[in-house]
This record gives sequence, C-alpha cells and structure tokens, in this order.
Amino acid sequence: MTQKTLVIDLDRCIGCYACEIACKTENNVPLGVYYNKVLTIGPNGVYPDIHMYNLPTVCQNCREAPCVKVCPTGASYYTDDGQVLIDHEKCIGCRMCMAACPYGARSFNQDTKVVEKCTLCRHLQEVDSLPACVKACCAKARYFGDIDDPESDVSKAVAAAGPENVHSMPDKGNHPSVRYILHPKTGQWSDNPPKML
Repeated sequence: MTQKTLVIDLDRCIGCYACEIACKTENNVPLGVYYNKVLTIGPNGVYPDIHMYNLPTVCQNCREAPCVKVCPTGASYYTDDGQVLIDHEKCIGCRMCMAACPYGARSFNQDTKVVEKCTLCRHLQEVDSLPACVKACCAKARYFGDIDDPESDVSKAVAAAGPENVHSMPDKGNHPSVRYILHPKTGQWSDNPPKML
C-alpha cells in the first residue's frame, strides 16, 4: 500500500510560520483561512521545568477519513497514494465534511462556495516537487513521502526517533497518517491538542 503524508519534527520546529506563509502563497489561500496552521502548545509545567512546543496542523490524510464517508456527492475522495482531496466540481458546499473532520482541517471558501483544505500541494507533486511547506521549512522539520515505504524519508525519520517519541493526532477510528516527532526534552505531547480553527 502507499500512504503519502507528512512527518513533522517538533523538536526542530522553531515556530517561524514559514510553512503557513508558503502554503498561503502557493495555494492562494484567502485571508482568515489556513490549510496549515502553527499552534503553540504550552507553556506547561512549573518553573524551572517549563515546556512549550509549536504544533503545525494540517489535514491528517486519514486512512478512514470521516470527511470522505459523509460526503453526499463523492467530492471528497482518496487518491491512489492515500491522500484525501476535494473535487471542487462535485462539491455542493454542504459542509458535512467540515462537521465530520475531528481536527478542523477544512474551511469554506465564501467566494467559490466550496470546501477547501490542504492538498499537500498536489500540483507540485505532479512535477516531482515537494509541498511548499516542506520546501520552505528553514529548520528542516518537515518530511514528505510514503509512510508505508521503509526506505522513504518519512519512514526513516520515524524509525530514527523511536516509537515512544512518535505521536499522532487523537485517533477516533479515522487513523490519521501525519506523524509528529516530539522528545520529552522538548515537551510533553498533548493528547487533546486544539483544533486548527
């Protein structure tokens, strides 16, 4: 099987927002809308043991995506490589997918009257380029590739971190594919991170 996704190293993320800006610029994302949003988790703890980290949030490209299940027109669909996309020609703007997404990763475009989300820059992938957020990350905290391929950059990053330091958003039976690397020296993973929106 193939599952293209992101692995984000939170130990390296410096919260510079370059990924947010690159995403908005590359995809012409409207003001107030985010396909990629960096959240701050913390500070938590008691001085001098205080921890805080940055949490870039994106569509989790779930293996059992609730947005795909509830879409009445088939506008939300899976690609052959495991990504979840939206066919804007089929989208009727009912927003059922927005309600179904447990992470708040979808938004409604008031101008076009369709739902939008991160596409992992599918248009760039098609010309053998990386998503804009990965290319723009000055801390080299983002990896993109096939998580089911042990030789991919994402799989190697996950293996090097060790299973105890690899996390995902809360799984509600949807099996999110995005992985986050976070060691205890940087912060304590929150099992209830805030939604994107």
